[in-house]
Amino acid sequence: MKATSLLLASCSGILFWLGWPTYGFAGLLFIAWIPLLLAERRIRLSTTKRKTIRVLGHAYLTFFIWNIATTYWLYFSTAFGMWFAVLVNSLLMSLVFLGYHLMAKKVGQAAGLSFLVCLWISFERLHLHWDFSWPWLNLGNGFSEQVGWIQWYEYTGTFGGTIWVWIVNIALFLSLFPIPKHDEKFVRPTFKFILKRTLLPIGLLVVPVLISQALVWDPISFQKGNGTEVVIIQPNIDPYEEKYEMDNDSIVKLIMTLAENKLQPSTQFLITPETVLADNIQVRNLKEIPYDPNIQKLRSKLAAYPQLNYLGGISMAEIFRDESRYGPQSNTANDGRTFYNDYNSAIFLKADRDPQLYHKSKLVVGVENFPYKNILEPILGNAMLDLGGTVATKTTQEDRSVFESAEGIKVAPIICYESVYGEFVTDYVNNGAQFLAIITNDAWWGNTQGHQQHLSLARLRAIENRRWIARSANTGISAIINDKGDVVQSLGYEQQGSLAGKIRPRCELTFYSKHGDYIARIAGMMAVFILLFSVLRRGKLKRK
Repeated sequence: MKATSLLLASCSGILFWLGWPTYGFAGLLFIAWIPLLLAERRIRLSTTKRKTIRVLGHAYLTFFIWNIATTYWLYFSTAFGMWFAVLVNSLLMSLVFLGYHLMAKKVGQAAGLSFLVCLWISFERLHLHWDFSWPWLNLGNGFSEQVGWIQWYEYTGTFGGTIWVWIVNIALFLSLFPIPKHDEKFVRPTFKFILKRTLLPIGLLVVPVLISQALVWDPISFQKGNGTEVVIIQPNIDPYEEKYEMDNDSIVKLIMTLAENKLQPSTQFLITPETVLADNIQVRNLKEIPYDPNIQKLRSKLAAYPQLNYLGGISMAEIFRDESRYGPQSNTANDGRTFYNDYNSAIFLKADRDPQLYHKSKLVVGVENFPYKNILEPILGNAMLDLGGTVATKTTQEDRSVFESAEGIKVAPIICYESVYGEFVTDYVNNGAQFLAIITNDAWWGNTQGHQQHLSLARLRAIENRRWIARSANTGISAIINDKGDVVQSLGYEQQGSLAGKIRPRCELTFYSKHGDYIARIAGMMAVFILLFSVLRRGKLKRK
């Protein structure tokens, strides 16, 4: 039995891997849980000892295969960071599955499966909010390459996809492998048996796809008008060799050289990548930013295009000695007397207007922030900072700023990792954003699945909010994505150049934009209810 259970656990891990974007077929996610659920049941109903440890080990095998096979590319940025993410995330997933095993063992498989779905969704929500945030493998993200299946994400967000995966897996599992009674042996399924018992799961699989197709062909498509012209820059600067050796003056010249053959008098937005102005601009106060020589030079270049607005990344440091200005995310220089706020920001420029700034607020763990800094820094010192980035914690902001052009078009400045967070992006839309600009630098991972998955996840944000996206990536893939999640134009990885196209600003709010991750909030309450109900029910049974 041990070898069979290990094989089943391995099969689940492989199915998750082969079902994951961008190389996989998402349909495999609808059967990926079944082998692991079957392995757990075999262990739970067996006479073997240390069942809890065995279930935990089998689950860890599944999730380790899934994590390492789909996010190995983190290694190219930071070896320590990759192993930390893979090993810890696999353990957290395993503990969630272990919760199902304990529940099923005490009060039955039906309650256990209900608890598992709610607990897993709660775990995914945790990954969107805590300091060790890593929502890359949330199940609903697995359909990012099959946007024709999930147009209903405008109502549910990615948690609707998570529920979909779970419902189909559980329906198939219970249909093909009914709950045995009194140690009843498993019945070998025949073709007729399989056909009869898979009708319901097939319906659960097909109906959401049909609903999605109906939404795609909605006659109110909002594709009217000529659209807003944008030019997207892809400078293709190697961050390991060139980026931080080029001064900002050279970068400004490169930007305008790449843009000039695409810019037209009617072009309204010029969009460049995250931290494209990478030579840290140091000021005593952010109000001094408009007077920086490179910012002034860029504004002077824009003067030749009266309608043009510039949106791009900028690296800044606000240096001070006044301790009263020291905040939770401030940093101390080596002399112990100088302090600074380090910013990874977006800047919005027009020739005749003062710059607008937005500071990146969803930070990469360890690279841009120190998780639970107040608690861990006194214990670990700088140990947690060896995740491949900077020794400085970035300074964030509370609100999602929206930039507005002189013509009244509002754009969301989404910086890199922020595009992975569905409810987070809705804050921009609720603040009036009519289209989304994603500025990123995906070169840290090399030519791997990393940058492809990152682009793919952006397609989900387009569907959830019904907003067009203009995406500028340093080394690629830069793209224009429509409000159905289709990539309508793109510039390939490691290509230097520019992309000219049109986006269509929209003002309507989707159900998901208004209500966010309501599914996850409901699931959290249901998990608590099921747990309490099971404990009370078990207590009553004991008293009888």
